[in-house]
Amino acid sequence: MVDVCTYQKTKFKSLDAVVLENESVRAVILPGYGGKMVSFFDKEADYEWLYQTDRPNLEIPPYGADFSKYDSSGFDEMFPGIDKGPHPTDWREIPDHGEVWTLPWEYKATYDGVSLEVHSPEFPYALKKKICLHGDGVTIKYEAINKSDEPFPFIWTPHALLNLDEHTAIEVPEDLKKVMNVEKGSQHLGDWGTTHAYPETKSAKTGNTINLSELEPMEEGTAEKFYFTEPLSKGWCSLVQPNLNRKLTYRFPENKVPYLGVWKTRGGYRGEHNIALEPCTGVYDDVYLAEKIGKVSYIPAHGSYTWTLNIETGGL
Repeated sequence: MVDVCTYQKTKFKSLDAVVLENESVRAVILPGYGGKMVSFFDKEADYEWLYQTDRPNLEIPPYGADFSKYDSSGFDEMFPGIDKGPHPTDWREIPDHGEVWTLPWEYKATYDGVSLEVHSPEFPYALKKKICLHGDGVTIKYEAINKSDEPFPFIWTPHALLNLDEHTAIEVPEDLKKVMNVEKGSQHLGDWGTTHAYPETKSAKTGNTINLSELEPMEEGTAEKFYFTEPLSKGWCSLVQPNLNRKLTYRFPENKVPYLGVWKTRGGYRGEHNIALEPCTGVYDDVYLAEKIGKVSYIPAHGSYTWTLNIETGGL
């Protein structure tokens, strides 16, 4: 079967959008809004994997905006950090959730998809990505370019908020057995820095055993963000929907993207219910901290750092 992908310009919630589509999946990207992907639709399952906003229109945030004040649906790129704070090279401040989610990306159609790039207004880097559809999934090829004379430490992660329900489960490599909480005052996981066994641990809220790989029935007021404490031995993770007989799998090079975080909210953040699997190049959201503890990645001086993220749909 020939894998034919179509490219179309359209509007999505009042903003200019690009649609990539083949027989199996459809992806919608907003180049002017951080290059974010706002829809990843699985045609076989008739299912939207990305969490959707109920806002009729989207507003593009200004540079340095507070992430919580704007749309959090879909898949935003986090770079060169996540937490607001100093960059370790020169102490210039990284905005909340990084820079690139607020910036307009240049884009152009390619023979099999779309290529996008953005240049930092404050730091000496450019970030490029090429998005194309293949079969039941999407491939995103990244290149981060350092324009300076010194190595540039960075954290990248795909902040892709996914839909969830009481059936949703997480799958990760079997050797991942320990996590660290990075959400302040988490009801289930306690204080920042508290470590827990994975998948089963004791809830700080109830004292009962909970399974962190599962989603308990919808409840208001809970949210967790945790990282696996060890680097990945294999570059993959999955979100499973047994009620749909479907799963979504991320595949990436573990030598380039060696860490994995997980975000889950059941009403604890803005009343939203979603989950994010976040393979990343550095840990604990803070690039300054990650550099200090040696768990960060670097773009070589006047060089580049490349990696690929494959997002695949499939049956169980």
